[in-house]
Amino acid sequence: MFAHRYRYLFVLGLSIYTLLNTLLCEVYFYFRIDVPWYLALLTITGITLLIWEGNRILEPLIRKVIRADLHKVRFTIYFFLAGNIVATFATILMVWITGVLVLDYKLADNVQPFKLNLIYATLVNLFFHLLNTILLYFNNYKKQWKEAEELRRISTQAQLQLIKNQVNPHFLFNNLNVLSAMVIRENPDANKFIEEFAKVYRYVLSNQESELVLLKHELEVIQPYVYLLNKRFANGLIVEIDVHDRYAVRYVIPVALQMLVENAIKHNVVSVSRPLTVKIFVSRDGYLTVKNNLQPKQTTEPSLRIGLNNISKRYQLVNGSDIEIIKTDTDFEISIPLLHVN
Repeated sequence: MFAHRYRYLFVLGLSIYTLLNTLLCEVYFYFRIDVPWYLALLTITGITLLIWEGNRILEPLIRKVIRADLHKVRFTIYFFLAGNIVATFATILMVWITGVLVLDYKLADNVQPFKLNLIYATLVNLFFHLLNTILLYFNNYKKQWKEAEELRRISTQAQLQLIKNQVNPHFLFNNLNVLSAMVIRENPDANKFIEEFAKVYRYVLSNQESELVLLKHELEVIQPYVYLLNKRFANGLIVEIDVHDRYAVRYVIPVALQMLVENAIKHNVVSVSRPLTVKIFVSRDGYLTVKNNLQPKQTTEPSLRIGLNNISKRYQLVNGSDIEIIKTDTDFEISIPLLHVN
C-alpha cells in the first residue's frame, strides 16, 4: 500500500480533511493555540507525509529481517512499532520547524502543539497500518484462492493427459476380467499383462483427485507400469530403483514417476539393441531423481514439455517448490521434491 502511485494525493486529502475537522471542532481555540491555518496545514501535511514515506522505506527493510510470509503477526507488530517511532520523529521535526523556526515560539510554548500533533501522528500511523494489514491479508487470500483454482485446473489437465479417452471403469474392469478368463489357458502372459494393467489403471483412478500421495505407493505401482512398457518395447527398457525405506513415508504428486518414465521413453530410442536405462534414486535428502542415458530419437516432434511443466506447476502450487532438470551430453535427469505432510 505504501508504494501506491497516488499516495501523495491521499496524503494531501487526509491532511486537508484533518485541518477542516480541527478548525470546525475549534481544537486550536480550545487549547489556545495561535497558529495560521496554512502553517497548521503545512505541519499536518508534513507529519502525514513523513509517516507515509517512513513506512514505505521501512517495510522492505523489516521484510528482510522478518519473513512476512512465515511470521505475519510478528511482522505486523514490529512494523507498526517501527512506524510509531517514525511518527514521533516526524512530529518533533515538524513542530520544531513551524513552532521554533517559523513562529519563533519558545520551547515551552510548543509542548501543547507537540502533544496534539503526536496524538494525531499516532492515530494516523495506526490508520495506515490497519489499511495496510487489511490489504495484505486480502491480497494473500486472493492469491491463495487463485492458486487453488490453478491447482484444480492443472490437476484436471494432468488427469486428461494421463487418462485420455477414459472409458467407464466398471465396464473396463469387467471386460478385462472376461478377457483374462478367455486367454488364461492359452496364454499366461496375456493374463499377467491384464493384471498389471489393471493395477496401474486402478491406481490412477483412485488418486486422480489427490494432491499428494505416498512415495511408497508410487514405487509400488511403477513395477507393473514398467512390466507393461517392457512388453511394448520387448525388454528394451531397464528401470533400476534404489530408494531407501526411510523415504517411503514422504509425499509426491500423483503419478509423477509414471510421467517422468514416460517422458524418458518419449524422447529417446528404446530397443533391445539400444536399451534405455532409467534410474530412480534419492540424489540428496529431499529430492527424488529420475535419470536416463541420453539417446535422442532422430525424428521426433518438437517437445512442448507439457508433462514436465504440468509437474512443475503442481509442485509450485502445492508448496512453492519446483523440479530440477540437469542435462549433459550423456544423461538427462529430473529431480522432484519429496514432501513432508504433518
